[in-house]
Amino acid sequence: MKIAIIGCGNMGMAFANSFIQYNLVQKEDLLLIEKNQERGTVLQEQKAGVVVDTISAKISGVDLVILSVKPQDYPSVASEVAGLLLPNQIVLSIMAGIPIAKLQASLQHDLIVRAMPNTPALLGMGMTAFAAASTVGLADVRKVENLINSTGRAVFLEDEALIDAVTGLSGSGPAYFFYLIKSMIDAGVSMGFDPAMSALLVKQTMLGSYHLMQTSDKSLDELIQAVASKGGTTEAALKTFADFQVGEGLQKGIFAARDRASELAK
Repeated sequence: MKIAIIGCGNMGMAFANSFIQYNLVQKEDLLLIEKNQERGTVLQEQKAGVVVDTISAKISGVDLVILSVKPQDYPSVASEVAGLLLPNQIVLSIMAGIPIAKLQASLQHDLIVRAMPNTPALLGMGMTAFAAASTVGLADVRKVENLINSTGRAVFLEDEALIDAVTGLSGSGPAYFFYLIKSMIDAGVSMGFDPAMSALLVKQTMLGSYHLMQTSDKSLDELIQAVASKGGTTEAALKTFADFQVGEGLQKGIFAARDRASELAK
């Protein structure tokens, strides 16, 4: 398979590196289009693939074109790509907010797949949801799914409208997780621990809790109650969280991220 990636930032290269790691594409068949000169030089030094700085007819020779630029940079990219695509090529967009119909219209191309990954894809542990235009056949959907699975896990959505919700939930999700961890570490420092010790206490707690959650047959509510004995310390913390509406605030933040993803399409 031959693949072109337009925009080779962290996420674009997370996909590229995973494809190479699992032998899904050879470096000589991986066209990396990066307009930033400094970034392009780094990629050339790393010999990450065939690195170029302009969009050209070369993309007509690949099977899959991945759009990995910032949504605000897309209009100029679309004007360069439109007219270069062949009817049988698949375009995979990992840009936030831009719907399939808009991609089809701006690229003058039917075979569009839209995906929303997250940053753990950098470690091959990402979570990506994707949807496809009705014109994309099942065989091509499976090919794209296989490629995405190399970066972690892929989930196919019949309803493209849910992609914005995925953006708010798992796409931005790592930042929420890091935010909670940072808050806990800061609390530890305020209680007298040095930052390294506080970070160790919190990070190991998070890691252990994750594995406990994954291996337990109990629900999350049951796991919470297993720690929160009546009248105890955990209950005091949970009551304070409820008083400050921490859970509601987190949910509102996720909804805000979803809504912002929708705004990016306009």
